[in-house]
Amino acid sequence: MLQAHVATVAELFAATNAFDADRVVRLFAADAIIDDPSTGEVFKGHAGVRDYVERFFVGYRTFSRPLSQESDADGKLFVRVDFTGDFGHEMGRMEIVFALDGLISRIDADLE
Repeated sequence: MLQAHVATVAELFAATNAFDADRVVRLFAADAIIDDPSTGEVFKGHAGVRDYVERFFVGYRTFSRPLSQESDADGKLFVRVDFTGDFGHEMGRMEIVFALDGLISRIDADLE
């Protein structure tokens, strides 16, 4: 299952870097949550995921590059990320949880 999760995360980065919100949404469970304190908001469900991608990736022309990736015994992935875009340059972390069907159920993201 870990290989599938790693592949899903690779697809997530490819889709966000292509500014393809539809492709990103398909990677998430219908009740997914993205909690990103750097935005001051929590994004819920497919509509929330779309809003997050359109505002903070498409809107800021954000390019994300994973720098490192680790997993725990439960299959949760921890990714350190380099972000560049119209805002400049930031480093961040993502903690990614998966549903039983392999879709992303939660991302806790924050800037370093």
